[in-house]
Amino acid sequence: MKSIVRSGSMVIAMLPFLLCVAGCAHSARRLEKGNACWYGAAYQGKKTASGELFNKDKLTAAHRTLPFDTIARVTNLLNGRSVEVRINDRGPLVKGRIVDLSEAAARELGMIREGVVPVRVKILRLGHRR
Repeated sequence: MKSIVRSGSMVIAMLPFLLCVAGCAHSARRLEKGNACWYGAAYQGKKTASGELFNKDKLTAAHRTLPFDTIARVTNLLNGRSVEVRINDRGPLVKGRIVDLSEAAARELGMIREGVVPVRVKILRLGHRR
């Protein structure tokens, strides 16, 4: 009986650690720098990895590992413009890129013509959906 109580206490003591495992890697690394690109009309209405339909006019983005519903501030390092986006898709699939932005987010960042720009991504609120 004592060993059951002791092992139960151990699980309770470790609970914060166990709950953190999924999100801690991102909470420790709240800033990323790399390249961003955007996607728009060709994907309009198609299902995203989160299950919702893509809307090029919403401020959304695709990221390889951030949980869905994470809110991040993306800053265009060429012009200093920023936008807050919600992660709702997976990507980018191209090496060297860290985020794919919706057309609306790209427009806010002033990067439509360039297509690919260097950005900083800062996590504002970590989502919980994988």
